[in-house]
Amino acid sequence: MGQGNTLATQQTDDLSSQVKSYLVGFMLSVVLTAIPFLAVMSHCFEKPLTIALVLGSAVVQIVVHLKYFLHLDFSKEGKLNTFSFLFTALIIVMVVGLSVWIIYAANALMM
Repeated sequence: MGQGNTLATQQTDDLSSQVKSYLVGFMLSVVLTAIPFLAVMSHCFEKPLTIALVLGSAVVQIVVHLKYFLHLDFSKEGKLNTFSFLFTALIIVMVVGLSVWIIYAANALMM
């Protein structure tokens, strides 16, 4: 009877920690969306600073989504998923980057 109670308590704790993680991620996402939106709509910064703010917020928001929604981390359970994601991202960046490089080189040779 004690083990069943402990299992139910552990599942409740896991569920509440997951809900808390999703809520923290959601709130950070809302804030990281609102900051660039307000900066662009209010025109209170110069254009280069606004672009830097938008790009910086975008990078931070990507990290927030990876951590809080996709649960990619370097814990014992998530290490394989994290390395799989990083390898996939590397391949995509290489394919897109090298394709753009080849297209620009071909364009330069045609001029």
